[in-house]
Amino acid sequence: MDLGITAEALPSDWQTARLLGRIATTAGPVPILIVGGVVYDMTAVAPTVAMLIEQGGLDEARGTRLGTFEALAADDTLDLLSPIDLQCVKAAGVTFAVSALERVIEESARGDPGAAAAVRARLEGVIGVGLQHVVPGSPEAATLKDRLIADGMWSQYLEVAIGPDAEVFTKAPILSTVGWGAEVGIRSDSTWNNPEPEIVIIADSTGKAVGATLGNDVNLRDFEGRSALLLGKAKDNNASCAIGPFIRLFDDAFTLDDVRRAEVELLIEGTDDYCLTATSSMSQISRDPTVLLAQTMSQHQYPDGLALFLGTMFAPTKDRDDPGRGFTHKTGDRVSISTPTLGCLVNRVTTSDLAPPWTFGVSQLMRNLAERGLLSGPGH
Repeated sequence: MDLGITAEALPSDWQTARLLGRIATTAGPVPILIVGGVVYDMTAVAPTVAMLIEQGGLDEARGTRLGTFEALAADDTLDLLSPIDLQCVKAAGVTFAVSALERVIEESARGDPGAAAAVRARLEGVIGVGLQHVVPGSPEAATLKDRLIADGMWSQYLEVAIGPDAEVFTKAPILSTVGWGAEVGIRSDSTWNNPEPEIVIIADSTGKAVGATLGNDVNLRDFEGRSALLLGKAKDNNASCAIGPFIRLFDDAFTLDDVRRAEVELLIEGTDDYCLTATSSMSQISRDPTVLLAQTMSQHQYPDGLALFLGTMFAPTKDRDDPGRGFTHKTGDRVSISTPTLGCLVNRVTTSDLAPPWTFGVSQLMRNLAERGLLSGPGH
């Protein structure tokens, strides 16, 4: 794989972890398993990652051994893709107290970064840090809601932060996500935006969590701040959703408890020598991953499974240029999202109109698999 990727991008214990992903070959996309540091082509078992998961085909003994990870990493005929394919891409928003405050700030500032500092100070004076201790949907949450309404400080973002219903939205179309090393896109007409470093749960069609990976839910603060009805335009743009490098499958050595304990690190390195570091502690999430997954599945079916972004506590308040305007991306920023159990997702920022266009959709995938003879037979 001419990925520029090395073992440093993988989980710290990658040689014993079970990793699921996709590579692009000259023939087309290929699902792979990495077990014991060895890469297996799983195409003969099922031609997509979604089908592998649904059919319970995650047994490397049924695949074709391609070689060690180190050997394949030097193969310049292969490229790493996002590790999901036919899964729906969903995202839970406002799942941390800090991010809830930032969404309220965006809304109150009407998407103007210059007004953010004053709004932030006023909100923190009213709400303080107590929001993170409120259990969503609890009587205490209802009491806090009544007080904030009386103070004229209530917001639709606080509703999903401490109310009974989580915010769950569709982040990206099927097959549109980008993987490790790809460019991520922000709208060229956005002037206030940021990465959102998150853990992404991968679930099958029954809602069972089968693994986890890292994600960047690229966000436009100015668009959503002007109106929550612009969420789709703020969240879903060309190359605006990165996932990877690989899905780590749950087993005895890696469970949902590891996700709950994870510390997600963010590093932004600009070509202007700007540097920002931050940490998102999953222990501070307001709703457990199983609750978010259950709410996502409550009134909908996902026959090919789903990927669910769990949200972030990253609050990009460190000024980049003018005092009080906080952070916003610049073209060329290198974004690294990491945690030891899942590795490191690295992408560079461009604008969505300049990022490689998304051209390989469901029709193209089905046509490619048919031409390769992969849509027939008992396994397919």
